[in-house]
Amino acid sequence: MGDAPDHQRLAAEVLGIKNASPELARRLVAQALVLEDRREEWRRVGERICREAPPTPAVYLLKDAGDRPLYVGKAINLRRRLRAHFAERRWRAIRPELSRIADVEWQLVGSELEALLREAVWIHERQPTVNIQTGAPNLAARDIPGALLRDVLVVLPSAEEDSVELIGARVNGEWMIQQTRRNGADLAVHAQRVLRFFRSPLRRGAAPPPVAPIVFSWLAHRGATATRVDPNDARDARELRSRLAALLRDDRLFRDRLEQC
Repeated sequence: MGDAPDHQRLAAEVLGIKNASPELARRLVAQALVLEDRREEWRRVGERICREAPPTPAVYLLKDAGDRPLYVGKAINLRRRLRAHFAERRWRAIRPELSRIADVEWQLVGSELEALLREAVWIHERQPTVNIQTGAPNLAARDIPGALLRDVLVVLPSAEEDSVELIGARVNGEWMIQQTRRNGADLAVHAQRVLRFFRSPLRRGAAPPPVAPIVFSWLAHRGATATRVDPNDARDARELRSRLAALLRDDRLFRDRLEQC
């Protein structure tokens, strides 16, 4: 419309707002232009993020330009999940915080349980503004048979093809995760580390949030067929190492049971 746009006409024909005063119409048009500029930037950021993201299972963190955490989520296919975040249909109903996405951080995972645990820890540690903040998982609020409420070590696939993840959970809420190679090269050290986690009442350094109830809940439902070991059945680290080594040598067990998790 040249140097002197008709804001009232623009408000009526483009925004659908009729009979607005000249000043109100000017403000409405200015806001619409700012919003459209933000939309273009949001679209460009989305294209870049989705292009760089791998099509693999992962936990991810969306951040703004100031590196502030906005949203933590998990995905079976990270690229596809991020494309859903930036789908055109999302723009009209997008939360203001998510319109400022500038970058993403992710960590690849090998199983659903690992994704659930890492997501809970990231939410606890990063305190993203868009996630619904909750306290630590509560055993009493979950449908878990009493027989499952015991210390457990779960053996699951890793994001690294030559490794597995050993996920330990204690009834007191503590948990651990240890990646170890399937060929057993580092199993002696890792078996000692696992047994120390279960048998030592002392925790050094900053303890992770007590999210072990997630492990028990998952084992009671979707992870009912997962391979697990009772760490208290092993007399010492050498016996635990022997049991784990036998599991990791069993290709049929690894293929038929672990990959389903």
